[in-house]
Amino acid sequence: MSAVTTRTTCPYCGVGCGVNAIVEDDAVSVAGDDAHPSNRGRLCSKGTALADTVGLNDRLLYPMVDGRRASWDDALDEVATRFGEIIAEHGPDAVAFYVSGQLLTEDYYVANKLMKGYIGSANIDTNSRLCMSSAVAGHKRAFGEDVVPGCYEDLELADLVVLVGSNTAWCHPVVYQRIVAAQEGDANKKLVVIDPRRTATADGADLHLPLAPGTDVHLFNGLLAYLAGQGIESDLRGATEAVAEAQPMGDIEAVAEACGVDAETVAAFFALFAKTERTVTVFSQGVNQSSAGTDKVNAILNCHLLTDRIGKPGACAFSITGQPNAMGGREVGGLSSTLAAHMGFDAAERVQRFWGSPAIADEPGLKAVELFEAIERGEIKAVWIMATNPLVSLPHADRARRALAACEFVVVSDCIRHTDTVDRAHVLLPAAAWAEKSGTVTNSERIISRQRSFLPMPGAARADWDIICDVARRMGFAEGFAFDSAAAIFREHAALTAFENDGERVLNLDGLAEIDDAEYDALEPVRWPVHATQALRAVGAMAAEQDSRRLFVDGVYPTADGKAHLVAVTPRGPAHAVSEQWPLALNTGRIRDHWHTMTRTAKSARLSAHIPEPFVEVHPADAERYGVVDGAIATVSTAWGQAHVRVIVTGAQRAGTLFVPMHWNDQFAARARVGALANPAVCPISGEPEFKHTPAAIAPFKAAWHGFILASRPLLLAGEASIDYWVKVPGERFYRYEVAGLHLPGDWATTARSWIGVGGRTADWMEAADAKAGHYRAAHMDAGHIEACVFVAPEPAALPERSWLAGLFTGEPVDEAERIGLLAGRPADPGADPGPQVCSCFGVGRNTILRAINEQGLGSVAAVGKALDAGTNCGSCKPEIAALIAEAGEE
Repeated sequence: MSAVTTRTTCPYCGVGCGVNAIVEDDAVSVAGDDAHPSNRGRLCSKGTALADTVGLNDRLLYPMVDGRRASWDDALDEVATRFGEIIAEHGPDAVAFYVSGQLLTEDYYVANKLMKGYIGSANIDTNSRLCMSSAVAGHKRAFGEDVVPGCYEDLELADLVVLVGSNTAWCHPVVYQRIVAAQEGDANKKLVVIDPRRTATADGADLHLPLAPGTDVHLFNGLLAYLAGQGIESDLRGATEAVAEAQPMGDIEAVAEACGVDAETVAAFFALFAKTERTVTVFSQGVNQSSAGTDKVNAILNCHLLTDRIGKPGACAFSITGQPNAMGGREVGGLSSTLAAHMGFDAAERVQRFWGSPAIADEPGLKAVELFEAIERGEIKAVWIMATNPLVSLPHADRARRALAACEFVVVSDCIRHTDTVDRAHVLLPAAAWAEKSGTVTNSERIISRQRSFLPMPGAARADWDIICDVARRMGFAEGFAFDSAAAIFREHAALTAFENDGERVLNLDGLAEIDDAEYDALEPVRWPVHATQALRAVGAMAAEQDSRRLFVDGVYPTADGKAHLVAVTPRGPAHAVSEQWPLALNTGRIRDHWHTMTRTAKSARLSAHIPEPFVEVHPADAERYGVVDGAIATVSTAWGQAHVRVIVTGAQRAGTLFVPMHWNDQFAARARVGALANPAVCPISGEPEFKHTPAAIAPFKAAWHGFILASRPLLLAGEASIDYWVKVPGERFYRYEVAGLHLPGDWATTARSWIGVGGRTADWMEAADAKAGHYRAAHMDAGHIEACVFVAPEPAALPERSWLAGLFTGEPVDEAERIGLLAGRPADPGADPGPQVCSCFGVGRNTILRAINEQGLGSVAAVGKALDAGTNCGSCKPEIAALIAEAGEE
């Protein structure tokens, strides 16, 4: 069978990379799409590994009602009937939808239309509330509309790029590599990183400001006052008030003291910003996820508006989104605080006329955190959750768990059979996954791209839009949901953006409102707005419209006076201050190779290998003060929850702060849901939670023993009485489990056998024990193949590396030399051990890189890449390679 290539779009972050999916003889591979303007053929480690994630293991393939398989008719009748009964008895605000930036625009559109136009409530919110709603609110206050005014090209044209609250090198690697490539060899181009942590992004910066958590407004008010002091003025509304409010930060020493950064660094940043016309400030979750998130956004926008650095090549403030279609959700009205097509609730009558709907929501609904609080109180009695895992991702996640447990009726649409949320649903609806989806997404630079299916729908799975429309018809709303394709939905969405839009809204897809199905199928990446005069230039082979790259070029904004507005903002601290009981500030975020709650990335062994366990980063002084040791396990506690995680002691972490990643959950770890630790405070304007600052404490997890298990099949360790800490790490042909316990079991041999299910058999069971030293090692063989091995020691440092042992799970019999080294946990030839993975794209380990550096005299990242390929694809491992080169030079 010849290879078939389908052009589609990556389902991870908001960069929106084009992907070529290639299917040949039932095998799937992927490559970057050279023709897509956003990535130009480049993919990050996650995108490169997409083919690893399309298998059907743990897929939800059939509808289920109350834990039993059901037909689609029975499941959808149950959903429609129960929602209808609750609405009839308690009113439309007694039901809610909680949706996701993983949905396609067409899915989002019909969900929003059903809830706001037919049910008549605005109780539809999205997990995008958790990552970018502060940017939405800030844009609307400054520009009059939620609009990102620039494009990725501006990052290349800029002479100064300022990254605020964004570990771009790990979270948006393709964009970061565009910045690096543009600045390489040009001493006039500078990169400034503003982040409490010294991240991989900060390592590559010309200037790093490790400001204290929550002090962004102090810093940018100080910058605004500094700019005004340089004689820069503006006649924009609010400029005088904003500058006056910033004056308390008008002294660099005051800014430095408030932010915890030395005055020389602050002065250097202010001077660099003031003198550089072509400046782009990129901001992300580090700004947005705050109880003052909207004010932080406006503090940044104020500086760009005062200096007239919006709508010019290489000059803008740029909100980079975290999800593949957070922007599409914002466009259709997926947030409870907007109505539809960038219209607010003052346009309710207009939208109702367009939809011809029997009802219309005329006021905002509940935002994400409020919504789950209302579920817990019993005010919302039915909720439909689509393509998201809120029991992991919400703050105060244990409260969300209690809320769903008490909720009268919970529906979940998902493609995964087991998640923390799925396991608590009354009705499960099997949805299409990335490889089967067809529709559109919008990325951070406003480019609409097609996501195209390249694999058939498995089992009984259906597209989300199709499921929603079917429920709507069963609720009696057939006339509004007679769509027969994603293209038909897209046309209506495009028409609504243009409806009675005489320039009052920037979002306008008039030029796409009448495309036929064939033109929709062939749609090339196109940046909005797309006006009717552009019409069919937007289909066929057209690249992203060049004249839409930058908005507000003429200085005209969708506000009442046609101008942008500066907003006076007052610095304030986080909602919950650190205290004697909770002396450390807990920060959460993403890591390089995992995504959200790991439902997709954990299917890839190479993505799971880079950072296999949940961890806490802690400054050396704090580690010493609180008695935690690098490589050991610690308990991180807050007033809202507790987690057990591996300790990384590093000077890259600001003293007085902790960092724990957001990804792990009950499917992959015993107790590592950081959402359960995060405080529920939100920005009063945007409703975005304060994930970046929760008062916390850290203490040693006083394990009596540590160990790991490698097994050829998954094990059931949850509930094992002897195990108090476990983490599951999917590997290539094996599963790895990191384990520890607070108490020593009575007999290690019996305990190890019970873990891996061997029982009392002695054949092909190898073991070695040193009871005095507290060491135990065992292996189970079958016909010469390794089936499982167990290693136990009193301290983590006494355990062998896992990489060589993991390499024995090949499906082939182990040879004599490997068998001899098995219980030792290391090969006879040290060169056979690649070490922990550094480069996920090419599977290159730490030991391999260090040997090449030492043996071949490699002195640069480029030289390592030439020798081993490491770092030559997405580039996100380059900082680690550079650190290894430095480490080798110190030996």
